[in-house]
Amino acid sequence: MTDELRIEGLRCFGHHGVFDFERREGQVFVLDLVLGMDTRPAAASDDLHDTVDYGSLVGAVKSAVESDPVDLIETLAGRVADLCLTDDRVEWARVTVHKPEAPIDATFADVALTITRKREDASD
Repeated sequence: MTDELRIEGLRCFGHHGVFDFERREGQVFVLDLVLGMDTRPAAASDDLHDTVDYGSLVGAVKSAVESDPVDLIETLAGRVADLCLTDDRVEWARVTVHKPEAPIDATFADVALTITRKREDASD
């Protein structure tokens, strides 16, 4: 059994993109995270040390998004998923990167990429 921890709508300001003006001016990126994990140990102990500290995770993700610019949201999403998987309790991570200000010459609501990554040592 896998439980899910969700963090939705995390707003970050980054300088990612393939165009010079994106790198120079930056833009808002919005992230949604879903972590697959077993929450029974934390529920039984009622101790923060037995679960993922989502406050610390949010700080680390925000820092990862707001530094080291990359060209593609695929690269950014992979970076964030890898970060989420550094906690051994996380079995898999689903990361959605929204780029609502993407440089598209059309009216649109959002551009978003969702990836799912699992621990390499996790069984299918």
